Formats: sequence, structure tokens, C-alpha cells
Amino acid sequence: MGIAAEITDDWHVALAALAWQVEAGADEAVGDLPINRYELAAEAPKPAVPAPTSPKPQSPPTGFGIDPVSAAQAAAAGAQTLDDLREVIASFDLCELKKGARNTVFADGNPKARVLILGEAPGAEEDREGRPFVGRAGQLLDRMFAAIGLSRTSPDPETALYITNVLPWRPPGNRDPEPAEIAMMRPFVERHIALVDPAVIVVMGNTPLDALTGHRGILRARGNWTQALGKPLLPMTHPAYLLRNPSAKREAWADLLSLQARLSP
Repeated sequence: MGIAAEITDDWHVALAALAWQVEAGADEAVGDLPINRYELAAEAPKPAVPAPTSPKPQSPPTGFGIDPVSAAQAAAAGAQTLDDLREVIASFDLCELKKGARNTVFADGNPKARVLILGEAPGAEEDREGRPFVGRAGQLLDRMFAAIGLSRTSPDPETALYITNVLPWRPPGNRDPEPAEIAMMRPFVERHIALVDPAVIVVMGNTPLDALTGHRGILRARGNWTQALGKPLLPMTHPAYLLRNPSAKREAWADLLSLQARLSP
């Protein structure tokens, strides 16, 4: 028998022996030297622990830990003129709406007007032009107040209007402003009204009603005079609501006549 045949036979014999042991239940190989399994294993050396070092101070990310309402209050308080306020609002970066807006819509009309109209937020056309109430709702607003002799283009404070919004940036998809957004921009609205110092405030819609009184429900509140920021305040339905519900124009006309009577000497 040759060497190759012997190796082949030995391999088959070894494989058969291994198969027999596996079938018998053997699950580990037995060495030539006995093993004391009760002997504790030698403890592995522990890695050296580096000496503690003081962490380097790091600046927090932009906006981290900043209360946007407090920041708005501080910014608004520093505005001494309407031009200051316009710049302060345009540079306010804590409102996410600003990132998706084309323009900061500040105001329109005569800042010496007796009547200040406070709306909700810019729409698509207002965002493009950078002025409040220039779309279909704005055109209706102009016709409504013209019917009682008031206009945003009038140089005479007695017959002029001053128009602004709670939010200076358009919400995406013209959605309703969120409570956090209203709260964030309220300090700017209050400062805006203080700088203009109108004789009467007209709020058009739920958002400005909420911003100045803390209440909603414009359909219940409309036409009922109240007070806000030490000023007489008249709630009215938004012109966009009147476009969707023409039958409500009769109530809006009654509100305009109430305003006219309030302004009469």
C-alpha cells in the first residue's frame, strides 16, 4: 500500500471516529493535559485611565436656550420710531415663517391716521408686493372703508387708515397662524400700536382679536366695542370671510357705520 493510500485511509478513519463522538454527544475536544475548571482565571490588566481634563467651553448653537417671546419683547422695546421697528422686525430671525417668505410685510397707509386696522398675516400677493391687504380681500377692504370716507392713501389723519398685520411673514399655504407665532409677534404688534398711537383699533379676524384680547370667536365678538392697550377696539370679520360669505356683508356694513359714529365729533 502506498503512502497516499495510507493517508486517505487514516483520514477516513479519523472522520469516522469524529462522527461517532459527535453522535455520542461529545461537544468539545479533550486535550492531553487535565484542566482545573475551578481555578480562577487570572485578572486581565486594566487599561490605563487618562487623567481627567476640563472640557473646553463651547458656544451654544444659534437660538439655543433663547425664549423667542422674551427676545421679541427686548427687540421691540428698543424701537423708538416706526423705521426702527421695521428694521428690528426684518432682522428678527427666531420665527420660522421668515425663512419661507419673500418679503417682510410691515405696514401701509398713513401712520398719523386715527384708525389702525390690524389684520392676520400676508397672503401670496402681499408677500410678493411687501404690503398688507393688496389682494382680493384688500381690494374689498378699501371699498368698505371708502364707503365711510376712510382711505389708506389719504394724507389727512381724519380720513386716513393705517394698516398692518399680526404676522409680517406669510404662513405656508395661507394656513392660520399658530398660537406660538402669535405670542412671538405680539410684542412687536403692541409696540407698533404704541408708536402709531391711533384713536381706534379695528381688528379683522380671529388672529388679531386673539393677539390683543386673548380671546377668539370673531363671529360672536364682531360689532361689539371693547378695549385693548388702552384703546377702543372694534372686532370685524376679515374681508376674506366676506368674499366666501357674501351674506355677512350686511353685518360688516353695520360695523362700519358703528365705526363712523365713533369717529364723529
